[in-house]
Amino acid sequence: MKRLENKIAVITGGADGIGKATSLMFASEGATVVIWDLNEQKGNEVVSQILAEGGKAEFLNVNTAQFQQVENATNIVIGKYTRIDILINNAGITRDATLKKMTPQQWQEVIDVNLTGVFNCTKCIGQYMVEKGYGRIVNASSVVALYGNFGQANYAATKAGLIGITKTLAKELGRKGITVNAVAPGFIATEMVKKMPAEVLKSMEEKVPVGRLGYPEEIASAYLFLVSEEAAYINGAVLSVDGGITI
Repeated sequence: MKRLENKIAVITGGADGIGKATSLMFASEGATVVIWDLNEQKGNEVVSQILAEGGKAEFLNVNTAQFQQVENATNIVIGKYTRIDILINNAGITRDATLKKMTPQQWQEVIDVNLTGVFNCTKCIGQYMVEKGYGRIVNASSVVALYGNFGQANYAATKAGLIGITKTLAKELGRKGITVNAVAPGFIATEMVKKMPAEVLKSMEEKVPVGRLGYPEEIASAYLFLVSEEAAYINGAVLSVDGGITI
C-alpha cells in the first residue's frame, strides 16, 4: 500500500525546484497531484513525467496571490474529485534588497505571494477539508524565519508569518481532523541555487554543520512525512530541514 494512495493533493509552486520534487514523490506514493503554478510549460512537463511513470496528475495555471483565481481553481478541483486531502503551500518568491534599497513594490510582491497566497489557498481549500473532517496542510517556511538574513527583510517577514499562521490554524483546525504544520528548509540545491558562483556555493556549504547543501527531495520527504498517517499526531510543528545550520 502506497502512503498516499487515493489522496488528492494540491501542490502550489509544484512546477519547479522543491515543488517539482514534491509533485513527483507524492505521485509515486499514489496521490493524484494537482499542480498550481504560473509556469505552464514546466508544470505540464512535470505532469507528463508523472503520467509517463504511471501516476496521476494535472496542471492548473494559478496565481495564488489572487483570491479569485484560487477560489476558481479550488472549485475546479472539488468539482472533479469532490475533495482535497492535502495542501502543500510551497509557492514562494524572493525580491532581495537591503531595507535602504527595497522598494514598496518589492516588499508587497513578496507579501502577496508568500503570505497572502497561503491565506488564500488555505481559506479556499480548508473549508472543504472541514466538511470532510480530514486534511493535511503543510506550509513552506524557511530557516531565515528563525534567524533572519541580510537583504531579505520581506522574505524573512513572510516566512516568520507562516510560522504564526501555522500554529494558529493548527489550533483552529486540529479538532476538525486537520493538521497544519510547517517545514523550514535551509540552503537547498535547487537549479536556481546551483547556478550561483562556485565560491558562493562553497561559502554556503561551509556554514552548514553537515557540510553540504540539501536536496529538493529531502524537503519533499519532510512534506511527505507530515502528510502521512505516521504524522497524524503532529500538529502545529515547525520542522527544520537544514543540516543543522540553525544550531
